Amino acid sequence: MLQPKKTKHRKQHRLRSQRKGISTRGASIAFGEIGIKAIGRGEVTSRQIEAARRTITRAVKRGGKVWIRVFPDKIVSAKGAEVPMGSGKGAPDHWVTEVRPGKILFEMAGADPVLMKEALKLAIYKLPLKCRVVTQEI
Repeated sequence: MLQPKKTKHRKQHRLRSQRKGISTRGASIAFGEIGIKAIGRGEVTSRQIEAARRTITRAVKRGGKVWIRVFPDKIVSAKGAEVPMGSGKGAPDHWVTEVRPGKILFEMAGADPVLMKEALKLAIYKLPLKCRVVTQEI
C-alpha cells in the first residue's frame, strides 16, 4: 500500500474546512487515454487506492499501463475501541488523500478501449466517492 517514506510530523490535523472548492490541478488527463474523474469529494485511503488498482490490472489481464494520480500523504489517527475520553490524540492509523471534485484519480493507456472502460467502471466500485469514466479531450 502507498504511504510516504518519511514525514516531518507524526500526526496531522484533519482540517476538513480545506476541502471546499473544486480541483484545478490534476483535473485533466495528462498521461493516458482514459481515466477516472472524481465527481464527489472526500478522503480516499491507501487501501482503497490499492484495491482499485488491483481491480484495473486484473480486468485488463495485466495489459496496458496504469497511472495512479493521487498519493495518500495525510495520516489519520484513531483511538482504540472503548477508550475513555481524554488522554490525548490517538495513534496513527491509516493514510488518506483528500479528493475534490474534478480530480483525475487513475489513468490508463495501451489496451482495448472497451476493455479499459469496463476495468475503470469496476474500479469505481472500490472508491468511496462518486466518480465518472472520462476520455481525453481533443
